[in-house]
Amino acid sequence: MQAYCLKCRTAREMKNAEKVTMKNGKPATKGVCPVCGTKMYKIGKS
Repeated sequence: MQAYCLKCRTAREMKNAEKVTMKNGKPATKGVCPVCGTKMYKIGKS
């Protein structure tokens, strides 16, 4: 799954993508940037 890395300032393929649910009950996906190691987060169905 692709997400926007705020450190690299580009869309990249997420590493270790994991489906999570936010406090308000909406779905999201959490992962790590494969280049710089920054946490990535994408809100919405995956």
